[in-house]
Amino acid sequence: EKERGVKEDMIKSLESRRDDRDDRDDRRGGGGGGGLREGDKCEARYRGRSRYFPGKIARDNLDGTYDVDYDDGEKERGVREELIKAVGGGGRDDRDGRSGSRSPRGGGRSAGLREGDKVEARYRGRSRYFPGKIARDNRDGTYDVDYDDG
Repeated sequence: EKERGVKEDMIKSLESRRDDRDDRDDRRGGGGGGGLREGDKCEARYRGRSRYFPGKIARDNLDGTYDVDYDDGEKERGVREELIKAVGGGGRDDRDGRSGSRSPRGGGRSAGLREGDKVEARYRGRSRYFPGKIARDNRDGTYDVDYDDG
């Protein structure tokens, strides 16, 4: 069973080493620790070519890659951070990347849930928790959950 748009307060993480994994990601320069954030203006090397093209960060994939929406309408997914350079302030002075929030709205990411994490969630808001995993972080404080029952 799959459920979309599950609020974070309906989910319990079964992951035990949250902070260690975040620190490892920051040290290797991936996982959202590189300073680029969703909505930031940037220039990126389209398909790895030598020329940079203007655009903005559409999504931080939290694995050291980003989805970029170029100003000319092109979109590129999974762009490595070393192929992207930030342009201007990007309006992110209030987000230092260490606050525990990777959501542009600061949407209560205190539990630090990530795609692929094993969790227990309250299916359709009911009182009982069921095992599953995070299929997608919707970046608005909700998650898509794939329950273990299929």
